[in-house]
Amino acid sequence: MNRAIQLLRLISIHPLLWIIMALSIATAHFLEVSLLLGIIFIHEMGHAAAASFFSWRIKKITLLPFGGVAEMDEHGNRPLREETIVVIAGPLQHVWMVSLAYGLFSLHLIPEDLFRLFISYNVMIFVFNLFPVWPLDGGKLVFLLLSLKNSFPNAHRLTLIISFFSLLLFSLIILLAAPTHINVWVVIAFLYFSLYHEWKQRRFIFMRFLLERYYGKKSGLRALKPIQADEQDLLIHVLEKFQRGCKHPIIVEAGGREKGQLDENELLHAYFTEKRLTDKISDLLFSY
Repeated sequence: MNRAIQLLRLISIHPLLWIIMALSIATAHFLEVSLLLGIIFIHEMGHAAAASFFSWRIKKITLLPFGGVAEMDEHGNRPLREETIVVIAGPLQHVWMVSLAYGLFSLHLIPEDLFRLFISYNVMIFVFNLFPVWPLDGGKLVFLLLSLKNSFPNAHRLTLIISFFSLLLFSLIILLAAPTHINVWVVIAFLYFSLYHEWKQRRFIFMRFLLERYYGKKSGLRALKPIQADEQDLLIHVLEKFQRGCKHPIIVEAGGREKGQLDENELLHAYFTEKRLTDKISDLLFSY
């Protein structure tokens, strides 16, 4: 109960949403808008509840005029299994909502038009959220999938590229099938802006990932994955090979032969505390 109250306290409503609610009353569409917002609210609370279960740091849950977002203060160092559960917890809410609505309709407790509207909204939100576009749930699942085999910056960059082309394809489909749907174009514009902002911030996002890792937020690092590095490699280039969910011993090689080993914490300490931004790996090997 305490966790539920804490989650409810994190809810914020975008100012434009109040305007849309007022317009819905004036245009006699209050029921439709309320139904849609209720579904979105439950979807986002699904994410938040799963994150709370794993003791994630939740910043806020915002209801927007065209959707919602549960913002987490986590930066890629939680176990991939946990992150997957938190991501899919949102779409899973639609399963029980549809099942409940079907049960109520079967018992003749809700009218058919309301039932059909509720089902169509659920299906629409469920399908749309699974599009492989960042920051939708589908885009986050793509990021997690790519993180299994790629370094953090590579997985993040590939996710944004896939998201852009997926969104471009979706835009072309809407242009051909429903060019006059203003609401859809507003959502598309928001997604393009989100992708642009994420792309511009990708270096900063990578640094947050490393900083959080440096300060000990790495409870899910169970897999041991050595990184082979040439002694002439720059420190930052080796850090760019760090992968989510893995701990990295650094094997330093010279001429194809092993010259020594470094722990990943030694690299992070040298970069963030000692500010050895332009050092080579060989410089660290001699220091430690």
